[in-house]
Amino acid sequence: MNSDNHSHELIVSGIHLELTPSLKEFVREKTQRLFRHEERIVRLRVDLECDPKQDVSRRFLVKGQIIIYGPDMNASVASDDCHKAICLLTDKLDRMLRRRARLHKVKRKHPHAVELQVELPKAV
Repeated sequence: MNSDNHSHELIVSGIHLELTPSLKEFVREKTQRLFRHEERIVRLRVDLECDPKQDVSRRFLVKGQIIIYGPDMNASVASDDCHKAICLLTDKLDRMLRRRARLHKVKRKHPHAVELQVELPKAV
Protein backbone atom coordinates (compact mmCIF):
# COMPACT_ATOMS: atom_id res chain seq x y z
CA MET A 1 0.00 0.00 0.00
CA ASN A 2 1.67 3.21 -1.14
CA SER A 3 1.25 6.51 0.62
CA ASP A 4 0.46 9.81 -1.09
CA ASN A 5 4.14 10.56 -1.61
CA HIS A 6 5.42 7.90 -4.00
CA SER A 7 9.00 7.99 -2.69
CA HIS A 8 7.80 6.33 0.51
CA GLU A 9 6.38 2.85 0.74
CA LEU A 10 4.06 1.50 3.43
CA ILE A 11 3.53 -2.25 3.71
CA VAL A 12 0.78 -3.55 6.00
CA SER A 13 0.40 -7.27 6.59
CA GLY A 14 -1.76 -9.34 8.88
CA ILE A 15 -0.77 -12.57 10.59
CA HIS A 16 -3.76 -14.62 11.78
CA LEU A 17 -5.79 -11.45 11.29
CA GLU A 18 -8.13 -10.34 8.53
CA LEU A 19 -7.01 -6.96 7.22
CA THR A 20 -10.06 -4.82 6.53
CA PRO A 21 -9.84 -1.68 4.40
CA SER A 22 -10.68 0.43 7.46
CA LEU A 23 -7.81 -1.14 9.42
CA LYS A 24 -5.40 -0.48 6.55
CA GLU A 25 -6.61 3.10 6.35
CA PHE A 26 -6.16 3.52 10.12
CA VAL A 27 -2.56 2.31 9.86
CA ARG A 28 -1.93 4.65 6.92
CA GLU A 29 -3.35 7.66 8.79
CA LYS A 30 -1.33 6.95 11.93
CA THR A 31 1.95 6.40 10.09
CA GLN A 32 1.69 9.54 7.94
CA ARG A 33 3.30 11.62 10.69
CA LEU A 34 6.37 9.38 10.60
CA PHE A 35 6.80 10.19 6.91
CA ARG A 36 6.26 13.91 7.61
CA HIS A 37 8.91 13.94 10.35
CA GLU A 38 11.59 12.07 8.44
CA GLU A 39 11.82 12.43 4.66
CA ARG A 40 14.59 9.83 4.27
CA ILE A 41 12.37 6.86 5.14
CA VAL A 42 12.47 4.40 2.26
CA ARG A 43 9.97 1.84 3.51
CA LEU A 44 7.79 1.27 6.56
CA ARG A 45 6.57 -2.23 7.25
CA VAL A 46 3.79 -2.88 9.80
CA ASP A 47 2.86 -6.45 10.79
CA LEU A 48 -0.37 -6.94 12.72
CA GLU A 49 -0.60 -10.24 14.56
CA CYS A 50 -3.42 -11.73 16.58
CA ASP A 51 -2.64 -14.69 18.83
CA PRO A 52 -5.81 -16.06 20.51
CA LYS A 53 -3.71 -18.37 22.72
CA GLN A 54 -1.90 -15.40 24.26
CA ASP A 55 -3.01 -13.61 27.43
CA VAL A 56 -5.89 -11.14 26.83
CA SER A 57 -3.73 -8.12 27.68
CA ARG A 58 -1.14 -9.14 25.05
CA ARG A 59 -3.39 -10.63 22.38
CA PHE A 60 -2.48 -8.20 19.57
CA LEU A 61 1.17 -7.83 18.62
CA VAL A 62 2.14 -5.06 16.21
CA LYS A 63 5.65 -4.97 14.76
CA GLY A 64 7.10 -2.06 12.85
CA GLN A 65 10.24 -1.83 10.75
CA ILE A 66 11.55 1.44 9.33
CA ILE A 67 13.99 1.03 6.47
CA ILE A 68 15.93 4.28 6.33
CA TYR A 69 19.28 5.46 5.02
CA GLY A 70 21.44 4.13 7.83
CA PRO A 71 20.61 1.42 10.34
CA ASP A 72 17.05 0.08 10.20
CA MET A 73 14.73 0.63 13.17
CA ASN A 74 12.56 -2.12 14.62
CA ALA A 75 9.90 -1.93 17.32
CA SER A 76 7.06 -4.09 18.60
CA VAL A 77 4.12 -3.46 20.91
CA ALA A 78 1.60 -5.83 22.47
CA SER A 79 -1.84 -4.76 23.62
CA ASP A 80 -5.41 -5.94 24.18
CA ASP A 81 -6.77 -3.84 21.28
CA CYS A 82 -5.40 -3.70 17.74
CA HIS A 83 -6.04 0.03 17.26
CA LYS A 84 -4.43 0.83 20.60
CA ALA A 85 -1.38 -1.24 19.66
CA ILE A 86 -1.05 0.63 16.34
CA CYS A 87 -1.15 3.98 18.16
CA LEU A 88 1.45 2.81 20.68
CA LEU A 89 3.70 1.54 17.89
CA THR A 90 3.59 4.81 15.95
CA ASP A 91 4.41 6.72 19.15
CA LYS A 92 7.35 4.42 19.81
CA LEU A 93 8.68 4.71 16.25
CA ASP A 94 8.25 8.48 16.39
CA ARG A 95 10.31 8.65 19.60
CA MET A 96 13.00 6.54 17.94
CA LEU A 97 13.12 8.86 14.92
CA ARG A 98 13.29 11.97 17.12
CA ARG A 99 16.12 10.45 19.18
CA ARG A 100 18.01 9.57 15.99
CA ALA A 101 17.57 13.11 14.64
CA ARG A 102 18.70 14.60 17.96
CA LEU A 103 21.84 12.44 18.01
CA HIS A 104 22.67 13.40 14.42
CA LYS A 105 22.23 17.07 15.31
CA VAL A 106 24.54 16.79 18.34
CA LYS A 107 27.12 14.96 16.28
CA ARG A 108 26.94 17.58 13.54
CA LYS A 109 27.45 20.48 15.97
CA HIS A 110 30.18 18.84 18.03
CA PRO A 111 33.59 20.40 17.28
CA HIS A 112 36.14 18.04 15.79
CA ALA A 113 39.89 18.15 16.38
CA VAL A 114 41.89 18.91 13.24
CA GLU A 115 45.59 18.25 12.79
CA LEU A 116 47.47 20.50 10.41
CA GLN A 117 50.46 19.25 8.45
CA VAL A 118 52.25 22.63 8.38
CA GLU A 119 53.37 24.83 11.25
CA LEU A 120 51.47 28.05 11.78
CA PRO A 121 53.44 31.30 12.05
CA LYS A 122 53.61 32.76 15.54
CA ALA A 123 51.87 36.03 16.26
CA VAL A 124 54.14 38.89 17.32
